Order: sequence, then C-alpha cells, then structure tokens
Amino acid sequence: MKTVFGISALAIATALATSPTATAQTLDTPAARPAPKPAAPAAQASRGEIIVTAPVRQSETDVLQGTSILSGAELTRNLRPTIGETLARQPGVSATSFGPSASRPILRGFQGERIRVLTDGIGSIDVSNTSVDHAVIIDPLLAERIEVLRGPSALLFGSSAVGGVVNVIDTRIPRTVPENGYRVNGIASYGSAANERSGGAAGDVAVGEHLVLHADGSYLKSGNLRTGGNILSPEARAAARSQVGLPQDTDEPIDFARSASLRGKLPNTQSETWTAGVGASVITDTGNLGISYSHYDSLYGVPIRYATEVGQEQEAPRLDVVQNRFDLRGEINTGGGFLDRIRVRAGHATYRHFELEPDGGVGTAFFNNGTEGRIELVQANRGGWQGASGVQYFNRLFDVNGDEAFLPRNETNQTGLFTLQQYSAGAFRAEGGLRYEHTALDAKTPLDDLRFFRGTRSFDAVSGSLGGSYGLTDAVRVGVNVSRTERAPSAEELFANGGHAGTQAYEFGSPDFRLEKSWGLEGTLHAHGDGFSFDASAYYNWFSNYISENQVAQDVCQLAADPSGREVDLPCFQYQQADARYYGFEANASVRVAQIGGYLINADLLGDYVRATIVDDGPVPRIPPMRVLGGIEAQGDRVNGRLEVEHVFEQDRIAAFETTTRDYTMVNATIGFSPFGKDSKTSILVSANNLFDVEARRHASFLKDFAPLAGRDIRATLRFGL
Repeated sequence: MKTVFGISALAIATALATSPTATAQTLDTPAARPAPKPAAPAAQASRGEIIVTAPVRQSETDVLQGTSILSGAELTRNLRPTIGETLARQPGVSATSFGPSASRPILRGFQGERIRVLTDGIGSIDVSNTSVDHAVIIDPLLAERIEVLRGPSALLFGSSAVGGVVNVIDTRIPRTVPENGYRVNGIASYGSAANERSGGAAGDVAVGEHLVLHADGSYLKSGNLRTGGNILSPEARAAARSQVGLPQDTDEPIDFARSASLRGKLPNTQSETWTAGVGASVITDTGNLGISYSHYDSLYGVPIRYATEVGQEQEAPRLDVVQNRFDLRGEINTGGGFLDRIRVRAGHATYRHFELEPDGGVGTAFFNNGTEGRIELVQANRGGWQGASGVQYFNRLFDVNGDEAFLPRNETNQTGLFTLQQYSAGAFRAEGGLRYEHTALDAKTPLDDLRFFRGTRSFDAVSGSLGGSYGLTDAVRVGVNVSRTERAPSAEELFANGGHAGTQAYEFGSPDFRLEKSWGLEGTLHAHGDGFSFDASAYYNWFSNYISENQVAQDVCQLAADPSGREVDLPCFQYQQADARYYGFEANASVRVAQIGGYLINADLLGDYVRATIVDDGPVPRIPPMRVLGGIEAQGDRVNGRLEVEHVFEQDRIAAFETTTRDYTMVNATIGFSPFGKDSKTSILVSANNLFDVEARRHASFLKDFAPLAGRDIRATLRFGL
C-alpha cells in the first residue's frame, strides 16, 4: 500500500507540474471549496451545506442519514477542550465525559469501536478507542468545521463506523491560495469553571502563484474543574457513609465521611496542552498536493474514582501524552469523461502516553504507531449517475508496558475496498454502498505470559446499504435506507486481560469472538423553506454477536488472572457477545417567529432518544437518556443573543451493575458581538453555561457517580481573522 500511495502522490504531482497556468481561485471540488457561511440555527438561511466528509459532492439535505455540521458562530459558541463536549449539544450526540480532558463523542448510544473520529478524513491515530480515559488527539481550537455523519454511509470510512463518523476539518494542509497573499485566523478563550485559558492561531502565506505555506499552534491550561453540587452521586455517598467507623484494611485509612461530603472542585482534573504544526500545498486549477507535520503534547489528570467500600484503592492517575504526525492529501481533476477526479489521503503517527504515579514515576506506558491511507476514484455525473470507489488501508502496532499492562503487544492490519453509487431522476434519488474489509489481528505475546492469547485472528467482513429518497415538494423530502453491516472485533475486545488504573477496572475479552453483524433500517424527513427548517431520523438496528463490556462476579476475573499469580482487587468487566437491539430517533426544528427592527427572532428545538437491549439479558449499559433542548435567538448584523434550556431525563433503565442517573435541567445564555459587521472575521462571544449551577451527570460516563459535569461556567471568546 505504501507503493500505491507513493505512485498516486507522484501522479498528482506530475499532473500539477504539467498543468496549464494556475489561477489563484478555489478548485471546483467539495473538499477544496471554501465552507459556505454557517447557517443560523433558525431557518432564514438554507441548511443545504456541502458535506465535505462525503466522497461524492452532496448537500446536507440530500444525505439519506442524519447529519450535523458545526462551523462559524455555532462552533465558537459550543467550543470546548474536547471533541466530545464540543459536539454534546448536537442531535443524537452525547459524550463519554471521563473528566474535562478525555471526552469522546457518543452517537446514537454507540461509542468506542463503533465510532470513528477523523481529522480531515483520516483517523486520529491515538488510543482513545481503547479506553475512555484516553484523550482524542485532535485540538478543537484549530477546527474550521466539524461534520457528524451517522448511519451506514459512514461505513465508507471503516466497519468500525457503524455508529457514525465525526470528521474534524482543519486548514493544516491548505486548500486554497490566499486572495491577498496571506491569511491569519486566531482564537483566544477563557472559561471560569476550570480557570481555563486557551488560544490558537493559524496562518497561510502564498509563495509565488502555486505554493502555499502554513503554520499553526495552540495552548491550553486549566485547573481543577468546579462542579455544581456534590462530587459523589447519592448512591456513592450512601455507600461511603455506610463504611464510616468500620476497621480499615489499608495502610492509609480512607476518610469515608469526608468523601461523602465532597463538594466543589474535582481533584486531579487540571491539564496543560500545546500543539504546533506546519504544512505546504501546491495548488493549481487542476489539482492540489500537500503535506503537513504536527506535534501534540499534553499532561492531564483524570478524576479520582473515590473508594466507597473498605479495601478499595483510590488512585489519581495523570497522563503524559505525545503524538508526532505526518499527513498527505492530494487531488487531481482528470478532465471529465467517466472519471472526474482522483483523491489520495494518508497519515502516519507515532503516539505514546505514560500513566504517572503520584510520585511522578511511570506506572504504565502505551505506545501506538499507526498508518492509514485511502485512494478515491470519483466518477463524473453522467445522466444523473455518479459515485466514488476506492481502497483504504490501516495498520496499527500497539504495545502496553508496565505493572498494569492489560493487553499483549499486538498488530492490526486492515484493507478495505468500497464503492458508493448515487442516481438522481427528478424528485427521486437513490444511493447504494458496498464495502469489503479484511482484518488481521496478531497478538505478539511472550511465551512465558500465560494470561494472553498468542497468535493471529483474521476476519472478512462485507457491509452494504441501499436507500432512496423522494421530494414530495421543493421543500420536503422523505427517505428510507436499509443496511447490512459486519465488524471485526478489536484487539482490546479479543486480547484484553488485566487491570487498568485509568478506569479502575479489570478488563478481559475473548480471542474466540466472531464477526459482529447487524441489520439497520432508517427513515428520514427533511423540510426546509423560507423561515423554517425541520430534520428528523428514526432508526432500528438488529445485532447478532454484539460485543458489550459488562461487570461480572469478581471470581471470574480471578480465574482469568490465575496463571500469572495476580490478585484481582478491581471491579471486573468482561467483553461478551450476544444479540442486541437498538432503536431511537433524533429531530431538530427551527422557525422564524418575528422580526423586530433589524433583528430576526428565531426559535429552535431538538430532541433525541435511544433504547438499547441485550436480548435475554437486559439494557445495554451506559446508554444516554432522552433529552430535549430548546432555544430562542435574536440575530442582528452586529449583535446576537441566545437563551437555551436543556433537559436531560432520568435514566432508570439500567444494567445490573449500574445506578440510576437523575434528571437535570441546564440554562445557558450567550451574547455575541461582531464589532466590524457580520461579514468580518472578528467576533467576541460571552456566555454563561449552567447558569443556575446545577449538579449534572452523564449516564454514559464510567465516572458519572464520582465526576459530575461542570458547574456555572462563564466563558469569553475572541475570534479574529485577517
């Protein structure tokens, strides 16, 4: 595959070198075209933005599955230090919320291996899918836009994207030649809940007619997160109080009474992160070819999982994270005919993080070297028929060293072939996709380690989808899609057998797992007109061999650990396979309710719900409850104001080892200024989030009983551009 990438890049470079004289204009491609100005939350603007993530140029309203685009003022308002928290107010999206520094998106109740988080179409090449305490190595401060694509079309990016794809698009590899020869964009922000100070800047400069150079950087520093209400949930407080006065069997007795009364700040949640990157692109009117290098460096703590029973350990791990990454992106317009353009995208990264002990020593070390690339051949539109086909390759070499290594050294090789075909005839549109994927997972276990499987598992998976939509009127379109997906188990699901301090859990899988398979059915409705907008999706998924992680009796883990002579003193979690059912909906609507002077008054409402069940067992653990969010916004040329209320319902449909999560209501208010007019790149945003300082917990979080969400958070953000 490295040879294929090299040949493709060389072909693009040759074509660029021999192309006619270039002009300093944007290429006529969805990937190169500047993002349309963001649609306002209300419907006076069209929501038909181009989906850059899609391999074939599509409007947001034409995609058969639920999609979301976050850009412009909406991205600035929702921006947080993690991708998960930045997207948490989008329909159908929640977050893992393992403290303020490690929060990965959850789409339709799916997380981990069923969600792909991409940077400009290529995976983040980290270990965030391995465990919820591991951060996603993508900096939201440098994002130009974020796209969320749910449903089966996301399978074009891998079988592990059955739940959806989050694609963060930045400017590290320039797509256009600056009109004035240069451009600069920057952001600075402050958040009171964690004394968070952050800033980032990116700049491009043209060198001659075709070459554009890029540089960017960011910095974030925060203290311990201040929360609303109690640190421990009512159930955890009751458990801690029940231990008061009992004899302790630890060298350092734990003050259970103090733990039960904790309020305010979350200890060990401070962080410091910086990034730097450079890039360069050759851009002509027939194509582009660019490369980049980036460095990510972070030190952050994860919330303490407080001991609520005699004999439990109470650790406060910190993670020291470094990633170095190289990327390549190229595209060439072939001039029409059957093939319209060729795209190539590749990335390689070396990643490591150390889980630090209280004395600063390294307890466990994680190393991950990854390479991913894809080539897409995009067909020209001929009589309403268009499509894209390609090949994708992924390699990961993953190693965990230390006393709490819960995985053997392992390597994953995955090759996928995919095609997406679309047909349009008047009001009717049809879409079909097919993906074949071969995955080989090799556990490189030392002969003397009897805990782990040693050898190779390989899987061949075939996934496909077929759907259609019909325009009832110019403003209303309905669609339906059916899909069949297959997913190979991950190395963690197959080979895990050990304790993990970050999550305070002993985890083990099974090397005998089979392909996870599912059928999916989804219906969509889009309605967009002058002054209104409505988008809704309803879905149902039938899984066989569904893999879930469930808490089991302690002696099960002790039996798994016996060959190594280890004593298991952590909660025991086992990956298991069974049939499962997921169904739910997500919807969002907006309407212009009035115009007062120069201000448009818009109201919007979104809601989502998912219900997930393991057949003959009960609820799937950590499923977000139903949620509704409503807002009213006044939009003017220079001043915008917004007030919103979010209510998250109680989650009492729980797995055997879970506790109920109480409902909560948050109120947020924002005012934004554009001092030089709405077309200026300079804006100031001031917001008050969780205005009434309520105690709030996300049911999907492993730490929800020990780490609530942020309390009242006053944020100020300055964005500028030249």
